[in-house]
Amino acid sequence: MAEQQNIVKDGAGKEPKVKPTPNPVDKSVEKRLFILSSSPHIKASTDVSSIMWLVVATLLPTVIFSIYNFGWRCLTVIATSMITAMIAEELFNLIRRRKMTIYDGSAALTGLLLALTLPPGLPLSMVIIGAAFAIVVGKQIFGGLGHNVFNPALLGRAFLQTSFPIAMTTWTIPQTIDAITTATPLGSYKFEKTLTPYLDLFIGKVGGCIGETSALAILIGGLILIILHISNWRIPVSYLGTVVVFSGILWLINPAQYPDPIFHLFSGGLMLGAFFMATDMVTSPITNLGTWIFGIGAGILVVLIRQFGGLPEGVMYSILLMNGFVPLINRYTRPKYFGEVKS
Repeated sequence: MAEQQNIVKDGAGKEPKVKPTPNPVDKSVEKRLFILSSSPHIKASTDVSSIMWLVVATLLPTVIFSIYNFGWRCLTVIATSMITAMIAEELFNLIRRRKMTIYDGSAALTGLLLALTLPPGLPLSMVIIGAAFAIVVGKQIFGGLGHNVFNPALLGRAFLQTSFPIAMTTWTIPQTIDAITTATPLGSYKFEKTLTPYLDLFIGKVGGCIGETSALAILIGGLILIILHISNWRIPVSYLGTVVVFSGILWLINPAQYPDPIFHLFSGGLMLGAFFMATDMVTSPITNLGTWIFGIGAGILVVLIRQFGGLPEGVMYSILLMNGFVPLINRYTRPKYFGEVKS
């Protein structure tokens, strides 16, 4: 028979009813069934933890050069910041009775990025305060990873800049140069109109924060992230491109008053901010148009602060200010749904 049947007899002697017997589900067919679940539905070989530790790995050239440039004191600052960030995260999870997140690498990355934006000689007590503030206020108070509005590392640095301005602007003389001043290239130009040689800026034989001196080391790690599609290339391109164009216009107007675009590009924390801070997945726009708006806005702000503000550097504030606009940028640049009409 083509179909198995069960004969069910009626007690009154009526015609039997035929009840089909269901065929067993083929295991090969069962494997091909769709799984109904909540979004996201995109599966990839990478996860949050692997991405975080990959970013940490791409920062190793910058860390190695910082040790070469400033000595082993840099490693002490970096280790203190990373350990404090991880401890602060786990203590907050313990208080909130949440599962451990120390292994996902996000706290370690925050601590590392914060350390790279600090002066090499900053007292370790201040490093601990900044790292704890970055995790608790910059990240956990918003709800943890994925919910923070501002870049936690930059928020921690902003807190230290406000609380300890003298310590945060006391620079260490690099081991790689013979100098009698500890001023950064941006500080030297802003207050003394002294330009630093471009090759020294690119290689990193200058004073400054631990991880901002060598544009070459930062470019190595930043380009790896772009090639692996971890970072959105539109953000650093729009950020750096806007700085070049805007500062170039000012330089053409008055070369004696404003430095040229190459100096802006390789000095200060611009490279570190463009490739590792502004590209933060949580605090940057999710639309392609939004990333262009974000980068252009940050580029305009950093040039305005550097040239017309009271501080020689403006990368930190430019990114934090644009972080605050990201929800609006996402809202007004999202793609239109198919068939969507205005109410």
